[in-house]
Order: sequence, then C-alpha cells, then structure tokens
Amino acid sequence: MTEANQAFSEALVKSLVGERGHLPIARALSDLDEALVGKEIEGVPYTIYQLVWHMNYWQTFLLQYLEGKQPERPKSVTESWPEQKAPTSEEWQRTLAAFLNGLDQAISYAKSLPLDEGVNFFPTESNAGILRNIASHNTYHLGEIVLLRRLFGAWPPPGGGYPA
Repeated sequence: MTEANQAFSEALVKSLVGERGHLPIARALSDLDEALVGKEIEGVPYTIYQLVWHMNYWQTFLLQYLEGKQPERPKSVTESWPEQKAPTSEEWQRTLAAFLNGLDQAISYAKSLPLDEGVNFFPTESNAGILRNIASHNTYHLGEIVLLRRLFGAWPPPGGGYPA
C-alpha cells in the first residue's frame, strides 16, 4: 500500500469507528435497551431502533459490493426502514450485533482493500468511495441518535459523551 493509501486507510478507519468529530459508534449504542430504542417522541418519524436498523440495512447493502456481489436494489427507500417502531430484546440485540459486526467488516476492508480500485457491479465507485459512504451515512444517523438520547435524558452514555 502506498503512503498516501495508508494515510487514507487510517482516515477511513477513524471515520468508521468514530473519533475526534464524534463519539465512537459502538460506545454510543452499547448501553441501550429495547425500551429506550423503541421510545417515540411526537413529531419524530423514527425511533433509535429504526435508525440503527436502517443504518445496518445500507451498511450491509454496500458491504456486498466490497465482497464482489451485486446486491438487489430495493424497489423503494421505504424498504430500508422497519415498520416496527420498537423491538423485542432479542431483536434489538440481533440488530445491534449485526450492525456492529458489519462495522467491524468495513473497518477490516478499510485496512486491507486497495482503496483506489474500482468496484464490480458499481463502475462509478471505488472501494474507498463505498467505505466513505458507509462512514458518512452512519455518522449522519448517529447524530440523530445522540439527539434522541439527549431528548430522552439518556445522554451521555457510561464513560462520557466525548471521543476517547
């Protein structure tokens, strides 16, 4: 890996994990239970559970490109949101684990893939572009999760609300 690619790889990993600009994603989610993630606020169109489910949906979708697969595009963006507002405890743990496992996979790809290489089945994109998209999408929705947690009085998480 060239020095420039190594530097960009490290920047991508930091963006995926979360640092400096925001709390690490895993720390922002690890203390949540199904009651809090399913809690609603009038006028807000989604719950924390729905946000994490949506983040996992697109992260999984994009990771398939990096695995050399061609994921089936949803007929509508509404397919990337669950109808269910609140999960069972098991569903929340399953969704959170799938999301965090996918995040670990993205981090592994950021460290190992040739970042400037094109992506099969997505000719206008590179490996770096896919990973950057995952990082920015997750960061965007993490901000919404932090805001919801603040509105619920559930912020900061244990250990504080600032990057470590």
